[in-house]
Amino acid sequence: MSSRQGKLNKSAEHSANGRNGKAHSKTSEFTILEQVSETKPQPRRRRQASPKDAKPPRRPLYQKWWAWGIVGLGLGAGGIAIAGRDALVAIDKDLPDMKDVLTYTRAGSLTLKSSDGTVLQQIGSATRQKVAITQMPPRLPEAFIASEDQGFYGHKGVDYVAIARASLANVMSGQVKEGGSTITQQLSRIVFLDQERSLGRKVREALLAQKMEEELDKKQILEQYLNLVYLGSGAYGVADAAWIFFSKPVDKLTLGEMALIAGMAPAPSAYSPLVNLEFAQERRNVVLKRMIDVGFISEAEGNAAIATPIKLKPGALRNATSPVPYFTSYVQQQLPRLISKDELEVGGLTVETTLNLKWQKQAQAVVKNAIAYYGGAEGFEQASLVSVDPRNGEIKALVGGDDFGKSQFNRATQAQRQPGSTFKAFVYATAIAAGFSPYRGYIDAKYVVDGYEPRNYGKNYRGSVSMKDALTSSINIVAVKTLVDVGFDPVVKMAQRMGIKSKLLPAYSLALGSSEVNLLELTSAYGTLANKGNHIEVHGVTRILNRFGKVIYQADYKPKRAIDADSAAIMTWMLQGVVQGGTGGAAALGDRAVAGKTGTSEKRRDLWFVGYIPQLVTGVWMGNDDSSPTYGASSTAAATWYDFMSKLTADIPVEEFPDLPDNLDYRDGTIKAQPVRPGRVFASTNSGPSGDDGSGEGSSRSWSDSNSSYSNDSYSGGSESSGSSQVDTAPEPAPEPEPTVAEPAPASAAAEPEPAAAEPLPETVAEPPLPEPISEPPPVVVPAEPVAPLPEAPPSP
Repeated sequence: MSSRQGKLNKSAEHSANGRNGKAHSKTSEFTILEQVSETKPQPRRRRQASPKDAKPPRRPLYQKWWAWGIVGLGLGAGGIAIAGRDALVAIDKDLPDMKDVLTYTRAGSLTLKSSDGTVLQQIGSATRQKVAITQMPPRLPEAFIASEDQGFYGHKGVDYVAIARASLANVMSGQVKEGGSTITQQLSRIVFLDQERSLGRKVREALLAQKMEEELDKKQILEQYLNLVYLGSGAYGVADAAWIFFSKPVDKLTLGEMALIAGMAPAPSAYSPLVNLEFAQERRNVVLKRMIDVGFISEAEGNAAIATPIKLKPGALRNATSPVPYFTSYVQQQLPRLISKDELEVGGLTVETTLNLKWQKQAQAVVKNAIAYYGGAEGFEQASLVSVDPRNGEIKALVGGDDFGKSQFNRATQAQRQPGSTFKAFVYATAIAAGFSPYRGYIDAKYVVDGYEPRNYGKNYRGSVSMKDALTSSINIVAVKTLVDVGFDPVVKMAQRMGIKSKLLPAYSLALGSSEVNLLELTSAYGTLANKGNHIEVHGVTRILNRFGKVIYQADYKPKRAIDADSAAIMTWMLQGVVQGGTGGAAALGDRAVAGKTGTSEKRRDLWFVGYIPQLVTGVWMGNDDSSPTYGASSTAAATWYDFMSKLTADIPVEEFPDLPDNLDYRDGTIKAQPVRPGRVFASTNSGPSGDDGSGEGSSRSWSDSNSSYSNDSYSGGSESSGSSQVDTAPEPAPEPEPTVAEPAPASAAAEPEPAAAEPLPETVAEPPLPEPISEPPPVVVPAEPVAPLPEAPPSP
């Protein structure tokens, strides 16, 4: 029997004795042995311990608290890892395009440029001058690398060794003595981040730096950093610092000066030589020693530079003031109309303007000359000039006065003054567009309409004259009669379509320029005629870029038809007569075609000339800010126009005005006249002195009122006899709601009168209590000797 069987036997025997006593022991033994032999093999049974030896059963692992704790920690760590990974992936996807670094401009700044890219003015925290790294002396970037990031060419955006070294140094010293940020990280912070101190910002900074290293090369990163890093005293970038501290360009800096500039980067306010020269010198020496340590310079070079004292020569901020202040201030005032408030508040804007800087300097010199040479004798203290390209509406020159430092009031854009006879161009343009012939005849004689009596300069009458001759000689009475024939509303609408934005009062004196306008809008409106009847909104801005170089505004002004091309050509031809043989003779440019009109308000308070060639329209105003009378004449404004335009002709090819239409006398109008119905009219046919009331021999006069019968003829084409009485007695009205493009009418319909309107005419505004504009006085003789030009302002450094 095996040992196993023996043990089973003894166990069975012991059990049997305990239950049945000694009498049954033998029988039990044989029974158990038989059972064992019959049930081979028997599965192993666990020995049941006695109650004294029993231990509590072992609990499963899932019932252990610490097991669940471990699982929780693991899951938490895994979740954090997954969340962190997802966050980094999300941040990485959200990182900006690194190409923005190459075009970045600091927030809060504003840079204004002329049409050729010249910087006119920089406001705020702007880099005044950027320099390519190839134009810098090699020791300058080396000084920054030695001072700020000695491992620049070895790391991929983040230098972990430098971070550990800086952390240890700061802990050992008990204060922040070193920084671990690389040049790439610093550039990332400048361009994309703020100065917040947080773990999140540091992580984003590191990710930005790594992405920057992937997308840009080391040369691009270093160049942008050197042009954007703040170096104190308003200097952003090494070129600005070289000028502000030493008044020299970067290629003229000494080794010691380069080291001093590089040493200011960590703390510009503390290390600025203008703030603390001793600290600046100590910091410079630290940089020089580091340059020796990394092998950029020899020990001898470094020691020589250390021994050299600092020689400061502070210079003013470049481009901080504008050489063309009237124009740049005008542009700044326009910005809220062009871009959003948020973009303005963020700043970092680059504004590209329409200004031709060469022409602008010429305009400024001409205005100063005119005031200095003519102003004293003729009693005016101010002048302004605007020049616009009529083909696109771009302002090419704008001068609002002689001295922006003394007065920031812009007389080209803000001064509302009576335009005098320059407004007659809109009256006659409306008549021509309505089909009136330029040869239409009028009687220049005493004329009183609803109590308003226009007077000519010199108190003389010319008798029978055509519209063309009346414009050439600037005859007031004929201009008012033409206004009555064509109507207030068509004239106002025509002037507005051509570019006048100021409010125009529908009064008889409107024909003589009683409603105030400014020089810019008046010049723009004349440009409509130069542009063959198409008006383009006048403007001074072409593009605006945000701080990342993205275009947020692009000028896109479309031409709008204000007057038909044939009428514009006729008006240009009529205005050429003003220059060739009328009051604008001083503006003649030799063999070059010029059209324009003079203007003078009552008591010569305002002297005007607005004229144009096909490619450029220029307006000139002269007068006093307090509207006090002058002793001058509009011919002085024309002479000033000539002084400016004659200097520009070398830049502008000769071009002719459009040809006239074949038939000037019988044309269909493109708008409809709406003749005024006066309440009472006196019209004399006597062309004697204006003091003659027409009652003498050879004179006639006609009184009419609202109960009288008039001729209802509403002229739509052809010429009119110079002695026709219907001109001197205003016709019945035929009003339209607004000027509309008329369908060509059959020839037989031209003679038919317009039917009277069913609705009542709008009330005529009573004449404003303004002095009556006068006709043009005889031209002032301009001295033959040339006016010496004022020296040009020195270019900004």
